[in-house]
Amino acid sequence: MEEIIFHIDVNSAFLSWTAVRLLDSGYDIDIRTVPAIIGGDKEKRHGIVLAKSIPAKRYGIETAEPVAAALKKCPDLLVFPPDFHLYSTMSHNLMDYLHTFTDDIEQASIDECYLYYTPIMHKYGEPVAFANKIRAEVYKQYGFTVNVGISDKKVLAKMASDFTKPDKTHTLFTSEIKEKMWPLPVRDLFLCGKSAAARLNTLGIFTIGELAVTDKKILTDNLKSHGITLWEFANGIDDSKVHKEHSEAKGIGNSTTSEHDVTDGVEAEEILYELCESVSHRLKKGGFLTSNITVEIKYTDFRSYSKQCPTDTPIYTTKALHDYAVKLFYELWNREPIRLLGVRATKLSSEDEPVQLSLFDIKNPAVLRQDSEKQIALEAALSDIRKKYGYESVKKGRIT
Repeated sequence: MEEIIFHIDVNSAFLSWTAVRLLDSGYDIDIRTVPAIIGGDKEKRHGIVLAKSIPAKRYGIETAEPVAAALKKCPDLLVFPPDFHLYSTMSHNLMDYLHTFTDDIEQASIDECYLYYTPIMHKYGEPVAFANKIRAEVYKQYGFTVNVGISDKKVLAKMASDFTKPDKTHTLFTSEIKEKMWPLPVRDLFLCGKSAAARLNTLGIFTIGELAVTDKKILTDNLKSHGITLWEFANGIDDSKVHKEHSEAKGIGNSTTSEHDVTDGVEAEEILYELCESVSHRLKKGGFLTSNITVEIKYTDFRSYSKQCPTDTPIYTTKALHDYAVKLFYELWNREPIRLLGVRATKLSSEDEPVQLSLFDIKNPAVLRQDSEKQIALEAALSDIRKKYGYESVKKGRIT
């Protein structure tokens, strides 16, 4: 089977995430549709451009140039300061969403990651259709867009995601290199910076295709080992694998934005149950137990609150997770309409590690964990069914 790798990249991340926050707060302009940048202070005219809108790009504004220079190119430019707490939250939401499908994810930066699709293709089908589903769902849930590049090589997936933007899916398989990649200028090749491109241009090498057929000795004489790296990328040579992140370092969570305001506690409990099912599935898949649960609530005015508590003993089943989540929810909820709910499991440990018994357990030796044997057996059976027929093949009809 041909390897399938996705590269998922947020379109102009800092600007897009700021646009979502502004729109949610009642701002009447989508800054993605007008000349706008993130970075520095417009009044003091200092700092550099961290992100730019497509209309700003048309003025020749470039990332990393001084804000003062950008304002000379476009005096009416909208300038917004960076908000790294917001960016971290948005990135976290995206990665949590992608982790509902697989843990084979390598986060390359705050706004991009690789997803190894081969092991889950039997569940989710044709890659382009699934990539389109991801793009649509990310926009629906979080309000920003992503590009998805699909290939059999990581470097080519990265290149594909940089094709036409925004909100697009592109393929660039090894068999498509000559048609789709070779006509592009060398500056578009991954890791080919301005100075390297300029040096290649002096050698008469202007396209990726011309670079791909250049004698490697010429490249090493002029660019040393970096020349060989560029030659390999130009020919689609890349044996690197998707290295999934260590879940134990960050915890496992999931969140969802409701299509309508949630005002009923029973409905909120049902949403929490679905989130706990997803978290439980990923805990079990990774061989983890959790000792700490966090619930997050975001209200319709976009105020966000969270509350956490330790578990009496390490747990992983949906029911045990849900019991804690519901308790935390009612301690946190102020009865206002809810836009988003989230559940996160932290302080992870291996399921093979010995469990330290609490005083309650010692007094009640039949209960070694809040995950009862019956519940564990039930969820193991559900897991077997889902492995065979897909995660969506079975769901519980109601909360018990």
